Amino acid sequence: MLKKLILPLLAALPAGAFAFEGPELYDGEAALYEAAQAEGMVVSFDTGPTWANWGAEFKAFKERYPGVEIVYNDLGSAATVVALDKARNRPQADTAYYYAASALDAASQGLVADFAPVNFDRLPEPFRHETGQWFTTHTLNVAFLVNTALVEDVPQSWADLLKPEYAQSIVYQDPRSTGQGQVIAFAAAFANGGSMDDVMPGIDYLGRIQAAGNVLRNVGTTPYAQFLKGEIPIWIGYENDGLKAKFLDGMGDNIAVVIPEEASAAAPYAISLVKGGPNPNAGKLWLNFVMSEMGQKIFAEGYVRPSVPGIELPDSVAGALVDAPQIQPIDIVKATAAKPQIDAEWAKAVLGQ
Repeated sequence: MLKKLILPLLAALPAGAFAFEGPELYDGEAALYEAAQAEGMVVSFDTGPTWANWGAEFKAFKERYPGVEIVYNDLGSAATVVALDKARNRPQADTAYYYAASALDAASQGLVADFAPVNFDRLPEPFRHETGQWFTTHTLNVAFLVNTALVEDVPQSWADLLKPEYAQSIVYQDPRSTGQGQVIAFAAAFANGGSMDDVMPGIDYLGRIQAAGNVLRNVGTTPYAQFLKGEIPIWIGYENDGLKAKFLDGMGDNIAVVIPEEASAAAPYAISLVKGGPNPNAGKLWLNFVMSEMGQKIFAEGYVRPSVPGIELPDSVAGALVDAPQIQPIDIVKATAAKPQIDAEWAKAVLGQ
């Protein structure tokens, strides 16, 4: 009843009293915006504008909430946790974004606060901390990125990559030093009878493509620039890099982006409300925005898949982010626990060490 009385009063306020017109994105949005305006800004760690379409998120947030400035940096996941720890007695950040393994570190060190944003309960269980100390904003998914100027028959499956026609063609990241390499090990495991509890079928598979002579090299950093230059026939990497290469960076029809038929893996990228942050209401407003249907669609426009199930993709990317039910979520808690095993067994299977 109270809400029915208040909403007409809000609607009667002068234009510009609130930034947005029409219905709220969620109950309480206008009240939270008012509280955030009193703080005046939100400090968002590690949301570099060229990554995962954060730049477009900033723009849309400012258009909707012109009374709240947004300040960001681009530290990297592990460095973000270090920065939060150094400032724990006088926090500088309101929110922190990172690969989910770093979110576990931040939570274990007591650096982040409980907060369940919009759509929290819709997230798959592996994509959120039980009390909201971190939650997944979007995923990056393992795909075959194939230079069709160098590869005549585009592989569609993990089984295809074992064929002799792909000799000295495959590049992927070393799982000992990169998160992407760890995710690839699980994707290969899912495709070969393994699971989050049994990664060895994936390690064995990576050993087989190595023994077949089909691996050109393993790398310790992203080979995106080399791929764009035409130096890599097949890159087992992330889907969004392939779509960026295709639609934004000029490769066009010279690249095929393939979600392998048997299975793929979705790597969670997470965000948190910083414990004791200087602008808690603005931080909550920002987190609610990126987890709202509006914010989730903006991620999709940057060719990363929304974490919230059932988000209707914008028409501009619906044909690129094809339906792929074979993508399975990574449980970051189990993945982190398995890292020592992956590091040691991969070195044996692939490098013979």
